[in-house]
Amino acid sequence: MSAPRTAVPRRFGPYTVITRLDGDRFGPTAPPVPENRFIARSADGERTVFIGVPRAGADHGRFAAEAEASRYLLGPWSAPATETSAPGAGPAEVPWHARPYVPALPLPTALAVHGGPLPERTVRALGAALVENLAILHGQGLTHAGLSPAAVLLAADGPRLTCFGAVRAAAPDGEVRSGHPALESGSLPPEQAAGERPHPMGDIYALGAVLAYAATGHTVPEREELPAALRGTIAACLSRDPASRPQAAALLEEFTGGGGASDGADRGGAPVTVVDGDEGRAAGLLVAGWLPGRVIAAIARQSAAVLAAEIPADAGTGVASAGAGAGAAESPVETVVAPGPATVVLAEPTHRERARTDR
Repeated sequence: MSAPRTAVPRRFGPYTVITRLDGDRFGPTAPPVPENRFIARSADGERTVFIGVPRAGADHGRFAAEAEASRYLLGPWSAPATETSAPGAGPAEVPWHARPYVPALPLPTALAVHGGPLPERTVRALGAALVENLAILHGQGLTHAGLSPAAVLLAADGPRLTCFGAVRAAAPDGEVRSGHPALESGSLPPEQAAGERPHPMGDIYALGAVLAYAATGHTVPEREELPAALRGTIAACLSRDPASRPQAAALLEEFTGGGGASDGADRGGAPVTVVDGDEGRAAGLLVAGWLPGRVIAAIARQSAAVLAAEIPADAGTGVASAGAGAGAAESPVETVVAPGPATVVLAEPTHRERARTDR
């Protein structure tokens, strides 16, 4: 069974779209995605990439600026843009950015494939990798300003941070961002929802929301719904007062062994190896078995399907434009929602999202 076929741009620069990365649905059953995302391939078949383009209503100029800034991101779990559309190409052209494709599922899709919240071992490893990368990012003087469940891709070797600068692309500083369709309300720090400039401690709040989602299926759970070993840590990240949120270094210690896992094993009894030194400690948790088997299987099927996908012979030379009628540059592209032979497994999530409530 597949999602409704929707006309989308067929080409972005030299790349022809193979499939959507995310489903079409947004709303209470799926966290919104800050940008439209596709898997695409160059005409010579040599390069397969993720393509990101702005959602409706986003500031195209700000989106392009954030995409360009993301090219300088450091850290093993970041996914910086390696190519962007030409600046100032014209008001009708949609800005886009590309990064190399790696077989990966958005976090909400991983929960759908797994059939529910992810194991504590997975949540702990995810937290270690994300906070490690945020610490590097903040050391560069940058704020991610776009961390949310859909912004996190899960690959076999670890997560990838995407959707850099989504908050600023969706609405400028000083404007209320709460309720913007491109932003996941539960992941949006309250001070940034009110229009304040994004800052590093806002990323810590968003991290807490992402981990809460991974552990429970929604970004604003009741405290008792969280795994006992991670409850205090995640709740502290979700403090409404930025000054009360933990620093990245303390969080890394919690996730990699200092906060209840110092016995060298996770709560499921599987061994956990912690690498000495702060830099690279998350890698010790991202070993075989960090992702559930069903998620790994779905990633493998996606990889096989993308590898087998062929660029249509009539792909043409159209370039994506902002207009509804881009003529030859558009064609129906499916996102497959159920596993099957030679299909890209991009299941749409079914987990509920709760509205933010004051704490």
